[in-house]
Amino acid sequence: MASLHIKLFLIVYCIAIMTFGQTADSVIRAEGKIYNAETKEPVNARISYQSLPYGSRLGTLNGTSFSFPMFDNEKYAVTVEAPGFAIAKYMLDPAQVNADRKVLQDVPLIPGNGAAAKHSVGQVMRLNNLIFQVGKSRIDPESYPELDLVVNMMKENTAMIIQLEGHTDYQGNANDNMRLSQLRVAAVKNYIVSKKIAKSRIKTKAFGGTQPLSRDDTPEAHRLNRRVELRILEN
Repeated sequence: MASLHIKLFLIVYCIAIMTFGQTADSVIRAEGKIYNAETKEPVNARISYQSLPYGSRLGTLNGTSFSFPMFDNEKYAVTVEAPGFAIAKYMLDPAQVNADRKVLQDVPLIPGNGAAAKHSVGQVMRLNNLIFQVGKSRIDPESYPELDLVVNMMKENTAMIIQLEGHTDYQGNANDNMRLSQLRVAAVKNYIVSKKIAKSRIKTKAFGGTQPLSRDDTPEAHRLNRRVELRILEN
């Protein structure tokens, strides 16, 4: 009987170890380094993060790097602040996890006067977390947090004028693709304007499928080609 109890204990113990081990292995971690965009030297910064869309998980870190767990397959908004640098804001998506179960995002800080620091004219930012319904211009509500980061950037930089540039993949009818890309950037502009940003500060341009990032005929390549980019025209 004692031998049976020992065997049962060992079985339960092994199952517990395997279960906890799998749970730990399945956790995704966000990691990145903070550095001066011009000198490449590490910068000591304040890093705050919160889960999206409700901010139910949040935290604050200090240092030249960050690392925190991403739970429940949620996206996270990250804000990095350091004296003498422009505020940097990113959205981290668990879909970008690598083989090591990490979402990596280094943060180059641009020297300037905090929130009022100017972004470089000509700088292009890809809105990686902007989601549309397939073949349509309707913005998925999951995209709102990233668009709100754009709104905040424009409120902090009151002289900024941007151009929203729409791209589709190169499949299908070229005219339909051009029209779809125009409708999508118009939808993004309407959202930003609804947040009390002047229409005159937002230009739009449609490229359809004429400027693909990849010519590979794969679902991943086509997804990469379907994008909206933000170009800073004035600041």
